[in-house]
Amino acid sequence: MKKYIVETYYTCTFKTVHTLNNLDDTELSKIDKRTDGNVEVIDVKLNNRKTRKVGGKKDEKPESTNLEKNLTKNISNQIINTNNDTSANSLNLKIKNNARFKMPDRRKGYIQKAQIGDHKVYLHTGEYDDGKIGEIFIDTNKEGELVKAMMNNFAIAISLGLQYGVPLEEYVDAFIDTKFEPSGNVIGNDRILSASSILDYVFRELAISYLGKEELAHTPSISNSKNLSTEPGEDKFLKIVKNITSKGFVRSNYEEKLVDLSDVRINLKTKN
Repeated sequence: MKKYIVETYYTCTFKTVHTLNNLDDTELSKIDKRTDGNVEVIDVKLNNRKTRKVGGKKDEKPESTNLEKNLTKNISNQIINTNNDTSANSLNLKIKNNARFKMPDRRKGYIQKAQIGDHKVYLHTGEYDDGKIGEIFIDTNKEGELVKAMMNNFAIAISLGLQYGVPLEEYVDAFIDTKFEPSGNVIGNDRILSASSILDYVFRELAISYLGKEELAHTPSISNSKNLSTEPGEDKFLKIVKNITSKGFVRSNYEEKLVDLSDVRINLKTKN
């Protein structure tokens, strides 16, 4: 039975970093004899492999100096550290990809009914506790089962993207002004009068309600243009209303939606 030895040749590119107290000819002439440098591996390539029989002529090995031993040891440590860093980075990427912010079981939101041409569209939204949108559902009538299934799964895909951190602005830029039937006049929405498609209407409505993009609306807003969330002297009661009210439903117009009941008196006395 014959035995063989496989010899593998690699080309390792590395650099050695030395720290010098003084930059002069004397220090530079001694730098090749120093063994305290930090070795950084740049690249390791496989050149070729050779096979020879066991018991053949052995090649004479040159005597290895202390510098070569230190360099070999440092290179091995550097390769191990590089592999560990790669594993840690891949682990971090896996953790980041799984960072999904699920919706609370009891959530806020609103339902907007509208009619585009002869088709009715019901837009359902779900919000986080801070008022940010986290999911949508789209229901239509006069559509076949295939179109309804496609719209439902499209809404699920958008909802998953929102829960994984995709900004609503990206969806708005992607689907605004898309053109396909049904399209035409919009009935039932006080801010949108026409739409070029169902997706154009849906993301135009979401942009107005959650992003405050008034340039996408066809009618002016009846609320004040000031930002209520940054008022320094904000009323405590108004803060409570913001926490329990759907941001998309009131379109951030909290003060305009409040009803003043300060002059209303209720008689709680019961008749004997």
